[in-house]
Amino acid sequence: MKNREVLIVHPSNKDELTVIKAFLEALKIKFEFTKEAEYNPEFVEKIQESKKQITEGKYTDVKAENLKTFIDSL
Repeated sequence: MKNREVLIVHPSNKDELTVIKAFLEALKIKFEFTKEAEYNPEFVEKIQESKKQITEGKYTDVKAENLKTFIDSL
């Protein structure tokens, strides 16, 4: 019988990780490690630039009733 549930564990330190790994191995429970994916640095840079532009007031404010006209003008 296959169980489709996934358990996500967040150990606080390396010792906790070691204990959890040993526990799963002792019970013969399959597990895997993954690293959190980082955002593309170019994407992060674009977001930071956009935030800067907003704080500097360099943005366009569009009212809901004018949204279609604004999008069509792009």
